[in-house]
Amino acid sequence: MAGALGSLNVANVKRVGLRFSLIGCSALLVEAPGQVDPPLQQRILALTGAVRDWPEVAEPVPGVGNLMLVLADPAATDPETLVERIAGIWPDLRPLPLSGRVIEVPVIYGGELATDLASVCAQTGFGLEELARIHAAPDYTVASVASAPGFGYLMGMDPRIAVPRKTVPSLNVPKGAVTIGGRQSGISVSHGPNGWNAIGHTDLLMFDPDATPPSMMRPGDVVRFSIQEIVA
Repeated sequence: MAGALGSLNVANVKRVGLRFSLIGCSALLVEAPGQVDPPLQQRILALTGAVRDWPEVAEPVPGVGNLMLVLADPAATDPETLVERIAGIWPDLRPLPLSGRVIEVPVIYGGELATDLASVCAQTGFGLEELARIHAAPDYTVASVASAPGFGYLMGMDPRIAVPRKTVPSLNVPKGAVTIGGRQSGISVSHGPNGWNAIGHTDLLMFDPDATPPSMMRPGDVVRFSIQEIVA
């Protein structure tokens, strides 16, 4: 059935609260529109597990509030059938209980590498010590590993310290920078441009191409930040 993907207009198809769209001719994107919270992300991870062994799916790639399905044989895949199959299981999926590892991340808050700390404190109204305590208090869920090798999107941050990503990215954010972007936190995996707000840093290596697996984080893992030091 050559060209089967082109037979369905999924630019904005909606089923059971999900939105479906094609990515090129070899992948299907499943999105859960709206505010993404940990229970919804755990449903995305549950969907990831449910479709992993489907013959149409070569690889499920979870994102924040979405799931990309790389198709095993796009020419032989009927996208309408696949959409309806996903829509059929979504309402009964329950948040996946987190069974991943707990990753302890010691953080030095402040200092010369916390290049956006002053801005974050000004936007939130918190001083350095209080900001550090608030940031380190919750358990974070690794929603997805994307954007850069080993970079984890971490959900669960206290909304009181949520600040927007920068409109103009910084060019020289160091590897290991502990950052805030909207309602999520992250850890920079390499030195270079970054639009998130750096409030501290860690020496823990997030990505090692020679390790197995190379990424420290996996979706579903729990990250716990701890205050190693506060540097004014």
